[in-house]
Amino acid sequence: MNAVGIDVSKGKSTIAILRPFGEVIASPFEVCHTASDLDKLVKLIKKLKGETKILMEQTSKYHQPIARFLNQAGLFVTVINPILSHNYGKQTSIRRVKTDTQDAVKLASMALDRWLSLKRYVPEDDIRSALKSLCRQYNHITKLKIVLKNNLISLLDQTFPGINSFMYSSVKKADGHEKWIDFVSEFWHCECVSGLSLKTFKHRLQRWCTKFSYHCGDNRAETIHAYSLNQYPTLPKEKSSELLIMQAVRQLNMVIESLSAYLNQMRELCALLPEHDLVMAMHGVGGTLGPQLIAELGDVRRFYDKRALVAFAGIDAPPYQSGKFESRNRNISKRGSPSLRKTLFMVMTVILQRSHQHEPVFQFIDKKRAEGKHFYVYMVAGINKFLRIYYAKVKEYLNSIEKPT
Repeated sequence: MNAVGIDVSKGKSTIAILRPFGEVIASPFEVCHTASDLDKLVKLIKKLKGETKILMEQTSKYHQPIARFLNQAGLFVTVINPILSHNYGKQTSIRRVKTDTQDAVKLASMALDRWLSLKRYVPEDDIRSALKSLCRQYNHITKLKIVLKNNLISLLDQTFPGINSFMYSSVKKADGHEKWIDFVSEFWHCECVSGLSLKTFKHRLQRWCTKFSYHCGDNRAETIHAYSLNQYPTLPKEKSSELLIMQAVRQLNMVIESLSAYLNQMRELCALLPEHDLVMAMHGVGGTLGPQLIAELGDVRRFYDKRALVAFAGIDAPPYQSGKFESRNRNISKRGSPSLRKTLFMVMTVILQRSHQHEPVFQFIDKKRAEGKHFYVYMVAGINKFLRIYYAKVKEYLNSIEKPT
């Protein structure tokens, strides 16, 4: 009975090997995440007499190389949430010690204490792993897009105030560009419009719409021209002002094109997964939210029941009771993925907007709303309902297609 604790960091890990009653098999030592060093570690572990189990924390992407390597070598590997090991450390000592050596020993001790409850690590398949990485990058770039868009609007308030809200945003399917952003790349200052006659502006606007494949009628040109005549810019129509707008537009369009490329690749990968058609047919899930939802939830068969999936999303409300007191106003745990909760919240928003009267999730949300529940209360209740339906449908379907015929 050998317990191997591995404290993972970027590019290297600290290893500690213990046996029951505090017997030290190997003093803590470091191993680099290279093929040669990991191969030596595998040989060392396989030489140990008796059953061996390895315990490590889930540390972003850093744990994946060593976890996959050891798993492929046929060793028993368990990957746990860092919260579990953190709480375990609080129970064993009142001293505040934080070193890689101490963490490795703590993980090995934890493996011994929870020997029978350790679950074997199962790595994600390549498609799901790539899909999740793309989804996380998509969410990261989306935040950058919001920052750049707000920056462009702030600059336009000094050259062409209000033009972003004045024009309707029409998203092109090919590259994701928005109409008002392409418009200000051509007419970046209100004097670019007001300095032209109405006839000339109509002609230039028509050429611009043809170039960028946008629809524009004569009434739209007249409205924009009249609007520009009534604006008072704070920045003059000079090269410095043009440079500010043009660079902001280029940066924003570059990010938008990156988002479009990520989303297209996510859709392609998502289409390769067996549950794709089933998930896409669910209410509130479309071509944008669907790939994100599948990426964040992964293979639902790894959850032992629907309550585990709800807890993974961090929308469960753990009980709080002491003596005769039992709290009834509890908050959600928020222990799960923030990206998943955001995606689920957007799915609920779409369901509310469409308001399909015969859709079970909408009926449940509408019932809670009619009871006078707070907005966040009935939204979280709807997410809970949606996840339970998702778990039941997807798990049943995945199990059915794997049964031998």
